[in-house]
Amino acid sequence: MANLFSVPGRILSGEGALEMSGLYLKTFGKKALIVTDEMMEKLGNLKRVTDVLEQAGVAYAVYTGVSGEPTDEMIEKGAVQYKADGCDFLIGLGGGSPIDSMKAIGAVVSGGKNIAEYMGGIIDQKLPPTAAIPTTAGTGSEATQFTIITDTKNNVKMLLKGPSLLPSLAVIDPVFTATAPQSVTAATGIDALCHAVEAFTSLKAFPLADSFAVSAVKRIFRNLKRAYDKGDDMEAREQMALAALEAGISFNNSSVTIVHGMSRPIGALYHVPHGLSNAMLLPECLKFAVSGAEERFCELARETGLYEDGMTVQQGAQVFISAVCDLCASLNVQTLAEFGVDKEDFFQNISKMADDAIASGSPANTRRQPTKENIIAIYEALWK
Repeated sequence: MANLFSVPGRILSGEGALEMSGLYLKTFGKKALIVTDEMMEKLGNLKRVTDVLEQAGVAYAVYTGVSGEPTDEMIEKGAVQYKADGCDFLIGLGGGSPIDSMKAIGAVVSGGKNIAEYMGGIIDQKLPPTAAIPTTAGTGSEATQFTIITDTKNNVKMLLKGPSLLPSLAVIDPVFTATAPQSVTAATGIDALCHAVEAFTSLKAFPLADSFAVSAVKRIFRNLKRAYDKGDDMEAREQMALAALEAGISFNNSSVTIVHGMSRPIGALYHVPHGLSNAMLLPECLKFAVSGAEERFCELARETGLYEDGMTVQQGAQVFISAVCDLCASLNVQTLAEFGVDKEDFFQNISKMADDAIASGSPANTRRQPTKENIIAIYEALWK
């Protein structure tokens, strides 16, 4: 069976990638809209980018209106500024939220529609050139044809997709990730692990995408705890930045499964950051999914050195799941209760969340097909 394999137009990676990016950004247009958030400005990351643009002789405007998970209202404001300031290309600087917002703004300014109108369709019109500069190692948005935007009218996270959303340029410079606090390092790192494991165990998996997924899992197992324990370990930071990119490439091509399907409703209703809600769900979701993909989970155990001679496939699969659970525990991933979600309210919304998860389509990619009752049971298990 033939498969299409898609990656960003160009990728710059390693220390110094940002400085090199000026050579390419100056070919994108005359004026960039930098889509980012206020924290990037406070940390000095925005100035690093504007210094490169100034040295390259490229004009720019800055939109810092991305506060938290992106919404349709944020996208509309960004699109208005893009047009008002006479911009002709886009740069997304930050975590997944600014990069997702950049893509959505590009779709709006090129297509002339409100972002919600793209729900359920394919975004395939030509966008302005886009450059993604991630400052966390996790979301993989710099390598995907997806963007997640909250529809504030219906209180639903929209998964929007299309080949046009793949960035023209991805700039993977680990220097940015050194500013991420421990909690962000943990949540985004587990998010990357979700992407890679889900892609490898998806019904849509295929060999070329598998190679990126396996490489990402191995890098994460070797380096996430190092980056979490010692934020200035630049070797670990660089390896995690590459892992996030590889994981993004893998799920861009093989898709995601039950974790992401269940994560989006939590984010939409309780404003839990996407990476954190994935991290909360990952252990319970994998415990459910393992029986439908034991060979695949056992293969991940082999690749990560967890498998021991004499183990059965089932034992190999279980040892990998146990290792993932141990990793999450060592990173002190917040629970729903610790994040401040009200348990009674959560349980009142479980049925709706389960329906929304199934409607997203992602759980259907899971090799063990979940029912609504299965999904409700997993949501309930988050409080045990």
